Amino acid sequence: MLRELHIRNFSIIDDATIEFGEGFNVLTGETGAGKSIIIHALSLALGERATGDFIRSGEKEAVVEAFFDTAPESLSPPALQFLRDNAIDFEDGLILRRVITAQGRSRAYINGSMVNLQTLSDISRNIIDVHGQYEHQSLLSPESQLELLDAYGGHAALREETGAVFEKLCTLKQRIADLLREDRDRARRLDILRFQIDEIEAAGLSPGEDEELSGELKILDSAGRLAELANEAYEAVYSSDFSCITTLSKVLNALREIAAIDARANEALKAVEDALPLLEETGYFLRDYRESLDFDPQRLGQVQERLELIKKLAGKYGDSIEEILRYKENAVAELEGLEHAGETLETYRAELEQLKQGLTEKARLLSEKRKKSAAKIEKEVVARLSELSMPDTEFSVRITHEKGEDTTDGFRASRTGIDNIEFLISPNIGEEPRPLSKTASGGELSRVMLALKAILAKGDKVPVLVFDEIDAGIGGMTAETVGRKLKGLSSYHQVICITHLPQIAAFADRHLKIQKRVRGDRTRVEISTVEKDERTEEVARMLSGGISDVSIRHAEEILKKARSSLN
Repeated sequence: MLRELHIRNFSIIDDATIEFGEGFNVLTGETGAGKSIIIHALSLALGERATGDFIRSGEKEAVVEAFFDTAPESLSPPALQFLRDNAIDFEDGLILRRVITAQGRSRAYINGSMVNLQTLSDISRNIIDVHGQYEHQSLLSPESQLELLDAYGGHAALREETGAVFEKLCTLKQRIADLLREDRDRARRLDILRFQIDEIEAAGLSPGEDEELSGELKILDSAGRLAELANEAYEAVYSSDFSCITTLSKVLNALREIAAIDARANEALKAVEDALPLLEETGYFLRDYRESLDFDPQRLGQVQERLELIKKLAGKYGDSIEEILRYKENAVAELEGLEHAGETLETYRAELEQLKQGLTEKARLLSEKRKKSAAKIEKEVVARLSELSMPDTEFSVRITHEKGEDTTDGFRASRTGIDNIEFLISPNIGEEPRPLSKTASGGELSRVMLALKAILAKGDKVPVLVFDEIDAGIGGMTAETVGRKLKGLSSYHQVICITHLPQIAAFADRHLKIQKRVRGDRTRVEISTVEKDERTEEVARMLSGGISDVSIRHAEEILKKARSSLN
């Protein structure tokens, strides 16, 4: 519910705080006292457009704040998601704030967090409807009208089932569209994949092959120098007259003679005896190594060509042989998927036809139920409008469909089915019914809203309803009927109403009086709560424009009658 409205420097209001209560709230006061200014200010806090003309003379900015003690479950899922995504704590309620500068610029806030105007409007639409000369009316949109019709008819479960089938249909359509889009390039992609796979397979790559070939290339490039070095080493170790082995053999013979005489040479003798076989092995190695070095230009060319091929493949498919082979594996998997894409497409198309059939059946059933509910609402609205001094009003619910390919019988569908809903009204005899959103009179529109809200009260989830100009052109028994219906509506919603009629004000749970006073050289608006005797006096003033014994007695009768009619 709307707990408090704070207005500062707006029009003729310098600084005012209005506290609202549960149930039925009325605002009364003389013409020009500022009642509609309050509703206008509230509308700005809810996201209506603003200009610098609204600012009180001599001030730099105007501020309007509305505090809603709103349960989270009363907000729509998108609104809840926005608040959570932006870390806006709303467990203790929502404060919608609007600041308007003299230059016409404005800022919007929700619980202190700056938001854009559209977000402010979207979130406020979940918690309050303002009916009257300023439009902030969810019931005027065809989408909201459909919501209310379904709530009235109890179509929620079937509508949810229809929406679930529609979502599956949309998902499958997207998959088919993706496949068809891919199909245009599929043949080209298949050729590319086959070429790439063949190219990699033809190379016959082995993991680690590039490293082995690089080592071999290094040897082949240096074969001449290696042979030269091996030959020099072999001669020095083994084959020359002054080789290491020849010299070491002389050392060995000398040590043997020494050791035969002096045992102290035994260790040296053993060391040379151990070294000589190792040196001989080295000589054999150098001899064989030298003979194995046969410079082969053809093999060099083969190695170079092979390495160049690996380098070329690496430039296309990966930095190493392992990456190239992994690329081939992925290409093979993609190739198989594309080769079976035609089969997948046919499967999807068959599933699509089944979903279309299922959606058609549910949407048809939902549409039939809506038509029956619409017929009932039409009768109820006409009857209630007759009670509200609109006896010749025609009201109808227009249900239309658009051509499309979502259903088997050729209709476009959405999550809500195949129906487009619009409420039509003709307030005067001889006029064609027009969309409710184009009804000209604010008073007529408010009464239509009152009739609809009274009928759909339990199904309508918007917790706060504001009615401005609802009493235009009515009086007497009709005014009493309006008051009684507003009071009844307040059992399901918080109702706030601006009225000039005492018969309506008499039903209020909370009565607020708006007065315009001149203090010093400025005009100010004051808001006060009227209770007990003050309320009787205010109703008396509304009856006759002044307070007299006659008007007091009449006011007491009206208040007593309002109380007794509710018992």
